[in-house]
Amino acid sequence: MSNTTQQQAILVLEDGTVHYGKAFGVIGTTTGELCFNTGMTGYQEVFTDPSYYGQVLIMNNVHVGNYGVKDGDVESSSVKIRGLIGRNLEETYSRRQAQGSLNDYLKANNLVAIEDVDTRSLVEHVRTKGAMNCIISSEILDVEQLKAELAKVPSMDGLELASLVSTDKTYEMGDPNSEIRVAVIDFGVKQNILNCLVERGAYVKVHPAKTPAAELKAFNPHGYFISNGPGDPAAMPYAIETVKEILKEEKPVFGICLGHQLLALANGIPTFKMHHGHRGLNHPVKNLVTGLCEITTQNHGFGVDPEAVKKADHIEVTHVNLNDKSIEGIRLKGKPAFSVQYHPEATPGPHDSRYLFDD
Repeated sequence: MSNTTQQQAILVLEDGTVHYGKAFGVIGTTTGELCFNTGMTGYQEVFTDPSYYGQVLIMNNVHVGNYGVKDGDVESSSVKIRGLIGRNLEETYSRRQAQGSLNDYLKANNLVAIEDVDTRSLVEHVRTKGAMNCIISSEILDVEQLKAELAKVPSMDGLELASLVSTDKTYEMGDPNSEIRVAVIDFGVKQNILNCLVERGAYVKVHPAKTPAAELKAFNPHGYFISNGPGDPAAMPYAIETVKEILKEEKPVFGICLGHQLLALANGIPTFKMHHGHRGLNHPVKNLVTGLCEITTQNHGFGVDPEAVKKADHIEVTHVNLNDKSIEGIRLKGKPAFSVQYHPEATPGPHDSRYLFDD
């Protein structure tokens, strides 16, 4: 059952493409970079992932909202996407544990959405033309006016967003008496990454993005975790410096997604903005160390330069994407530091890559 008011909504892309649909969530206007996710489940985890901050999301799955929402299915305390585009966004849901409908959830989180859009052709357009900014509105229905508003939106290239989603104060998780202490640098960390560390017995202290290295060291951790997050890694010199500092300690360092890109940048490997990025729960990645393939969860719009990595004597490539051969994992030679571009915590799944937390 779609929105009872059936109010019209319009989606306008940076290249002038216009899609008409129906309003869902709150009535209003929103802008951001357009991206798509191929996952069939886990929509609530996706909407609350801090790495999506500043982005308008197209969901590939035909029905989104059909199993409702519940408090436990989140990666952070609020919805982080800027807007939502779907073929059928469902108000009616079926799941015993559900606590409410997607529409009420989006309204509570002040999110503008549009449904009844041909998402297949839209995704094909993004795959061909690349990521671009867009605007959704259910209040301004004049296309020329929307184009004028859209022209004011900055490109994601060069945007520093991690400090906007990071925690503003330190907090701990796990058993304070544990023999494993991990200092987490929060650039937009997902709740289930922290859960995966705690489940393995770690006592975790989560620090704000701009915490100086000296303060991280004061926790006296056995290892460091560099988190995922939104925005352009090259626009984060403060974070690159922190990573360089903690690498001097010869303690284990593990990075995921943005953390992977920052580890590369701290070792002189440049990053680049991808054509349309990787987002979904079904990306095949080969582990070059074991020869095994994993099906992975991904969400990133930037990558590390493959040519520069291959030329670097001090870095070993550990994982590659089997779809486009992009670099999915690296390890520093002679140091206990490694990282992956994808999300091994992978909620709701698949869990092929959780061995990385054991490592």
